[in-house]
Amino acid sequence: MKDLATIRQALLSCIEDCISLPAQRLRLKIDNAKTPQELWMLRNDAYQLISQRHNQSIAAERINDLIRAFEGSLDRKQLVKIR
Repeated sequence: MKDLATIRQALLSCIEDCISLPAQRLRLKIDNAKTPQELWMLRNDAYQLISQRHNQSIAAERINDLIRAFEGSLDRKQLVKIR
């Protein structure tokens, strides 16, 4: 099982270049999440921010790269890639 701080940092890193007010709100939600499941549920918000800043392709790539951070912390069935 991965350390919660490691997962949190991976999620924060994927939105590092997003600087909008919604991005600041998401960072707060990420900081306050208490479980890997809570962090996993914030992926869609991260995807939306990255899509707005860049495009859907980059967003999907970044979100899919997060799967490695969550491996061992969530049921494998949950770790589905965005297409």
